[in-house]
Amino acid sequence: MLQTNMLQTDSEPPGGLAQNGEGGGIGSLVNFAVAFLRRQYLVIIVSAALAIAGSVVYLRITPPTYTAQAQILLAPPPQFVQQQSLAAPAFDLTQMDTQLQIIKSRAIAVAVINELKLEDDLDVKDSGPSFFSWLSHWIRAWISPQPNDRQVQAANQPREDVIKAFQDRLSAYRVDYSNVIEVSFSANSPKRAAQTANATAKAYMDDQINAKSAANRFATSWLQERLRDLGEQALQAERAVSAYKSQNNIVSSGGKPIDEQQVTELNSRLVTARAQISDALARLNRYEASLGAHSPDSPSIGTLDAAGADALSSPIINNLRQQYLELVRKESEWSARFGRDHFEVISLRTRMRDLRASILDEVRRLAESSRGELDVARRREGEIEKRLAEAISQSRLTDSAEITIRSLENQAKVLRSMYDTFLQRYMGSVQQETFPVTETRVLSPASPPQHKSKPQGKKIVMLGIVGGLGLGIGLGLLREVMDQGFRTSAQIERALELPCLSLVPLMRGIEQATPAHQAEEDLERRLISPNSAIHHAIIGMPSSQFAEAIRSIKLAIDLSPDKTSNQVIGITSALPNEGKTTIAATLAQLIAHSGKKVIIVDCDLRNPSLSASLAPKAAMGIIEIINGSRSIEETIWRDPETNLVFLPTVRREPLIHVTEFLSTEAMRKLFEQLRAKYDYIIVDFPPLAPVVDVRATLPLLDCFIMVVEWGRSKIDVVQHALRSAPNVHKGMIGAVLNKTDIKAMIRYDPYHSDYYSNKRDALYGSSDSGRTRA
Repeated sequence: MLQTNMLQTDSEPPGGLAQNGEGGGIGSLVNFAVAFLRRQYLVIIVSAALAIAGSVVYLRITPPTYTAQAQILLAPPPQFVQQQSLAAPAFDLTQMDTQLQIIKSRAIAVAVINELKLEDDLDVKDSGPSFFSWLSHWIRAWISPQPNDRQVQAANQPREDVIKAFQDRLSAYRVDYSNVIEVSFSANSPKRAAQTANATAKAYMDDQINAKSAANRFATSWLQERLRDLGEQALQAERAVSAYKSQNNIVSSGGKPIDEQQVTELNSRLVTARAQISDALARLNRYEASLGAHSPDSPSIGTLDAAGADALSSPIINNLRQQYLELVRKESEWSARFGRDHFEVISLRTRMRDLRASILDEVRRLAESSRGELDVARRREGEIEKRLAEAISQSRLTDSAEITIRSLENQAKVLRSMYDTFLQRYMGSVQQETFPVTETRVLSPASPPQHKSKPQGKKIVMLGIVGGLGLGIGLGLLREVMDQGFRTSAQIERALELPCLSLVPLMRGIEQATPAHQAEEDLERRLISPNSAIHHAIIGMPSSQFAEAIRSIKLAIDLSPDKTSNQVIGITSALPNEGKTTIAATLAQLIAHSGKKVIIVDCDLRNPSLSASLAPKAAMGIIEIINGSRSIEETIWRDPETNLVFLPTVRREPLIHVTEFLSTEAMRKLFEQLRAKYDYIIVDFPPLAPVVDVRATLPLLDCFIMVVEWGRSKIDVVQHALRSAPNVHKGMIGAVLNKTDIKAMIRYDPYHSDYYSNKRDALYGSSDSGRTRA
């Protein structure tokens, strides 16, 4: 199978366009899915069948389990109960998980087990610890020995395995966001499940009541002692306050000490006096500023207006100001009528000057009055400051006593408040003991279930089907990912950057064929046996798909656009046993059968498998020719039917310097002689990856053909082999996908499925006989 990234592109022909008229997208995805199912359907079906069988077996051997549910409501108690209760609430609605853990706690489990006597109940005992938990417990006991459980087990305490089994079957959870808790218990009996669930709910409610009663009793006892102490402390603090006041003659009026009241009053009077000083000083400054800015010769009284509202409020100034303004009006009219030098106009100006002088004298009088008020205000401020200093000095003498008395009073108040609070709580606790109530109640008791909760047959079977299909698809995808071999021609063209010359189908018995027994006459004449499997594949089945595939290779050699003549053709592969020798032999057999002069040379000096197949009895070959001990005619073998010539290799001892042997001048001359005598020279080379022999023969050849085995040759291995021999890669005209399972190609190349069909082959006499199935 192919890798995932290969599968995504292999369904498209070279160029990236689908021949069915669709591009990528949904069509490619559908084709990929169909091809994947064709390749992996057996794995998917077997996985699904095994999963379904496992589900059925599980349903058969698993005993039924029934689950009963009881619902508990957590609600606050009546309001008067909350006011009387001193103990903390039994639950907090914001901490619902705490209540769930209490229900599943060991104490509740022990109470229910003892009440229902579940320790001897086989229903619970069978659900004890698993093998792994038992093994873990045994290892811990061996590392750190503990006393025997039976020795430390208290009276009426069930065994640990029973408690663990009970807790495993018990579950509790909150119903949505409500205050309802649902308690579930699973058992093999419907009646036992309902009985245990109800008993668990009852045990939880009893535990809440007991916990609250115990808290109330403890609180009552503690409050009684505490009240006694607080009463004595409060009485002593109040007595200390009264005694300290008597000793320091501290008297207060209106809740404040007299000294403090006097200081406050003096502060207020001081603020008022300072405000009066500020007002008097401001008036005086305005008067002086106005007098300083006024000139006696000025004809205007505008500068006197700067004295402010105090000056304008004076009736004398207002009367003089009105007279002045009237004279100004007359002076303006008479000047216009009689002229500025008329004696009446001059008289008016004289009277205006007298009025200005009178207004100025009145402003000076107001300024002197403001100065007197300022002096009085300052003397009053000094007297208040003196009295305030005396009051502050007197107040400092009583500050220490004031601090002490306030501390004693606060302590007495706190103790008395605490005493009253604890007394109220004590009375509530006493009343609560006579009225035990819990915040929980059973909202819905459990009833025996009518149907088993597990195993659920339909769900188990559906899970088995879905899981089996998922497992099968996962295994199929894993097989696809693990399969890194060549499966289609598109892979060869994309990964190796070589055209795929032919898809050679798998033939039975070619690589493993055993040479037939040759007569002594044939050995003397050096004749290739006509009973060989290669001879049968080409001569015996000339219309087979195998023969057509070899013809495709020959045609690609003749029509190669890279070179005008491909006379010397080297056949190689990346790894051994990929069928290069068979391709070389059948190609030479086919060309020779067409009437051409062909010689096939076995240049795999390390492992001459072609010689072992065509001339196993050969005593000399190409090595002897290069050494000069034999000629070509003394070493070649012939096929009497096709006139194919074969130059074998006889390996008598290991050759150490094979590359130097292949690149000698004698080897070059040998190939020049072969070029002059034969039309085609087919050379069977060793694989590229294990040895470097092929690189030494580059000057001797015209082109190479790469043989890749279908499904077995790894893509990365072939790519690495070609990268390590770039000159060989450059001289290649294409690759051959050998041992191809044509029927299986439909599953790997769905776009070209019609190309691999046998229906049209029969019209032209082609036959698929001899091809094996995948």
